[in-house]
Amino acid sequence: MSSAPGTPADSGEPVGTVLARMRRARELTGAMLAAQVGMSQPKISRIERGQGAADPEDVAVIARALGATESEAQALKERAERAHNRVTDWRPTATNLAGRQGTLAGWELAATEIRDFQPALITGLLQSDRYARAALSGFQRSPQPQNRDAALHSAVLARLGRQQALADGGKTFHFVFTESVLRNRICSPIDMLGQIEKLREVGEQPNVRIAIIPDDAEVELPALHGFVLYDDDLVVIDLFNTGLTTRGRTDVAEYREVFDAFARHATADVAEMLDRYHGYYLDQIQRPGGR
Repeated sequence: MSSAPGTPADSGEPVGTVLARMRRARELTGAMLAAQVGMSQPKISRIERGQGAADPEDVAVIARALGATESEAQALKERAERAHNRVTDWRPTATNLAGRQGTLAGWELAATEIRDFQPALITGLLQSDRYARAALSGFQRSPQPQNRDAALHSAVLARLGRQQALADGGKTFHFVFTESVLRNRICSPIDMLGQIEKLREVGEQPNVRIAIIPDDAEVELPALHGFVLYDDDLVVIDLFNTGLTTRGRTDVAEYREVFDAFARHATADVAEMLDRYHGYYLDQIQRPGGR
């Protein structure tokens, strides 16, 4: 079977550009092609213009409809998959901390299953108010104290507001973190006691699973950084000044494997460990100068 008119010789050419040229070679309008493949005309336009990562399956369907051979359609599909799998820098559209919490809340609202791994801090969905304030204070860099305090207060309220998602019985939450998270004291011993009680409270919900990797566990992977998986569709890695996200299928699948690997070394029987750290912080409070 001969090549379809407009198919590329340059493997680096954007998929959308190739499909648009193939469509024009067959003298089809975007609307005509959309009707032929059962998609909307705006979707065809977005794919051709490269607005967002095109679904590889859609690319293959369009290519076949435009007369591409099976090998050509597969080549374009693979090229779309590579583009889909690129990790891109993410800076929230809102420049303030509260706006960033809103972005996360949107992802949490849309997801039905959330997997969260953290090696250094209790994750935002499980934080008490005082722990959240301590965790977020390091990210607020406004030079004016009054602006900094107001922004921090708004961010804490927004983070705590996200926790309403935990009450949605249609969602499932899997939290895995290392034991060092309990030992990293980012606030006073009294506030750490409050955080431990928060973990107990949330952990009793039927749609929430909290598991902890003990210090002496022989893990197969190093805990390099925290990340969150939303419905095996999106990975979010939080950094100090920005974040990284990807919806690439390969990347998401790899992070799912990483999460499952950590989960295998974690215990869901966390009561004894929480009791131990409750005693640890209680002892610090009772020492001279402790608070």
